[in-house]
Amino acid sequence: MQQKQSIILKLVALATTLGMLFILLGGALVTKTDSGMGCGRNWPDCNGSLIPKEITTEVLIEFSHRFVTGSVSILVLILVIWTWRTLGHMREVKFLGFLAIFFLVAQALIGAAQVLWGQGDFILALHFGISLISFASVLLLAMIVFEVDNKFDADRVFIDKKLAWHTIGVTLYSYIVVYTGALVRHTQSSLVCTDWPLCSNTEPFALPANMYEWVQMGHRFAVLLIVVWIIYIMMHAIKHYKNQRVIYWGWIISLVIVILQSLTGMLSIFTQLNLIVSLFHSLFITLLFGLFCYMIMLIYRSKQNAKK
Repeated sequence: MQQKQSIILKLVALATTLGMLFILLGGALVTKTDSGMGCGRNWPDCNGSLIPKEITTEVLIEFSHRFVTGSVSILVLILVIWTWRTLGHMREVKFLGFLAIFFLVAQALIGAAQVLWGQGDFILALHFGISLISFASVLLLAMIVFEVDNKFDADRVFIDKKLAWHTIGVTLYSYIVVYTGALVRHTQSSLVCTDWPLCSNTEPFALPANMYEWVQMGHRFAVLLIVVWIIYIMMHAIKHYKNQRVIYWGWIISLVIVILQSLTGMLSIFTQLNLIVSLFHSLFITLLFGLFCYMIMLIYRSKQNAKK
């Protein structure tokens, strides 16, 4: 019976994690297709009805996103309560459960506020970042449920202070990268620079001429810094953590993901914001942030191991 419950819990954890990923990508789809007002100034109903009577592309995208968010919220609540009851002896579990629920509610409220009253671009840019924290919390809960740490010997990691500080630093900085990227979209600055990596081929080293170019080039510069930073951390991990596979391969995978994220950003410019490319761009930064958060959890475990 206990084994059956464990299997069901793992299925719930997997479904919840995938659901959170769909929420993130669904939100990105709403933004990229300008479907945010598909249901008008109505929330939680859609154009005055619980079920929309007239279906357009914008209505379908917005209403589907709301439906997925509501459904997955129930799964999040089930997962959090279940893990608190069965794995509550682990400090990470209660903390992650609180974060998952708190930021899931926060991102829903920001979305609702945008529909009902409208929000400024700088506030809306926070929406994706808040959703990222909720996703990462659910992801880490799921990894604990699946006992990934035992599979990859992550319960016996030892991380030095240098790598620990770089890991925390690059994770916090990645949030700035995410915010600047969201700001590019919400300020309609995505195609203000039609060249890459610089803004103009006619005067390649000219300073940005307006706020929109500053937003676009600021994001590109932020991405450049995080790529260089991850390369440095990866080299350190390869040199000093060959015997700790989860650290060694974790940072190699981080570099692969950030390169893919950068390439999809470049392709978004050259393909005039192709929807599939843009969604992959959002997917890769989501996976990267989740991996960073897992590394931070390993730092916590490393400190616990050092006390033993």
